Amino acid sequence: MTILIRKAIITQPGSPFNGQLKDILIADGIIVRIADNITEKADTIIEREGLQVSPGWVDIFAHFCDPGYEFKETLQTGARAAAAGGYTHVFVLPNTNPVVHSKSQVEYIKEKSRTLPVNIHPVGAVTKNAEGKDLAEMYDMFASGAIAFSDGINAVQSAGVLLKALQYVKAFEGVLMQLPQDKSIGTHGLMNEGIISTRLGLPGKPVIAEEMMVARDIELAEYATSKLHFTGISSKRSVDHIKKAKERGLQVSCSVTPYHLFFSDEDLVNYDTNLKVNPPLRTPENRQALREAINNGWIDCIASHHFPQEWDSKTCEFEYAGYGMIGLETAFGVAGAAGVNTERWIELCSINPRKIFGLPAATLQEGYPADLTLFNPGVTYRFEEKQIQSKSKNSPFTGKELKGQVIGIINGEKVFLNT
Repeated sequence: MTILIRKAIITQPGSPFNGQLKDILIADGIIVRIADNITEKADTIIEREGLQVSPGWVDIFAHFCDPGYEFKETLQTGARAAAAGGYTHVFVLPNTNPVVHSKSQVEYIKEKSRTLPVNIHPVGAVTKNAEGKDLAEMYDMFASGAIAFSDGINAVQSAGVLLKALQYVKAFEGVLMQLPQDKSIGTHGLMNEGIISTRLGLPGKPVIAEEMMVARDIELAEYATSKLHFTGISSKRSVDHIKKAKERGLQVSCSVTPYHLFFSDEDLVNYDTNLKVNPPLRTPENRQALREAINNGWIDCIASHHFPQEWDSKTCEFEYAGYGMIGLETAFGVAGAAGVNTERWIELCSINPRKIFGLPAATLQEGYPADLTLFNPGVTYRFEEKQIQSKSKNSPFTGKELKGQVIGIINGEKVFLNT
């Protein structure tokens, strides 16, 4: 099978082709030629106005709910959502039923997703059943293909357990991911604690619950001299802690969600349950601090935190609604609307995740496998529910104006194009 991409601007910081308008010929999943004007015939020709192409994007924190919660999402529907959002690689959370805490569950996901258009990488649980008590079989999971280790939506609360895990994964250069939240603070909180939560009469979740855990875990990572990634960072002080840790030479990295760059707690005035997320939406000042940290290079990745919820879990009172929103399909457009420029996006979603988690570097060069995302960063459009490929529809971005549209992906011999 041959594919010809015509008149595309190559976007890959550091590449000799960066910023150049080229034709790209792909045969049997391999880039065979990059030139100004390719005249060879091809089975598929892709030519769009404003077309840009980059190494394939990587999402490091998404929930595909399979096995156990397939009524919310499946590996198949999640992969379609990821492809529609421009991702060629997705890390999936272990918070399934059963929890991904042994090699058999890792192998189940790897085998079941083998034919999908997106490469799906299981994240293994740090502890058995993601309960934060006894360490899981991390080495066996690593040997079977686990890309990283995290208890997913359950932050490891015990400092002793997390320290043991950090020391354990050093043997194979593993990376631990933590969604920082001290659950003993603001246990019953439903949104960010502040003026808005008081005005709405909703119990608040203080930002210090995140900041204290970030500070604690940095000390543990320094003691263990191990790799730690924080995801869902939502406060200026958390960013400051991580910045100082990096300046001290620690192997600490972090990611933010697109929705923390777009929304703030002020957007909750209508009790939109699709905006009930964890970590919660913070103040406009914290949102601005995250945007500045993106531009200053202190944030390493953007993670979708794609978390599907079925209709019943969101169409109810705010108190009883499930946490999370879908986000793979809107991530690029949301980030663009929040002011993230294209080259920075490529660093955050293509280059940095591969470096941090040990994936092979993707590159746009002749002779290399095609691992590409096709997009137009200049398009402003209104996102509609009919565009959603995910099985669940819990998106607060329906009807919102976004900037930057994904055209599709080419992942080896697998092609997915948005209509």
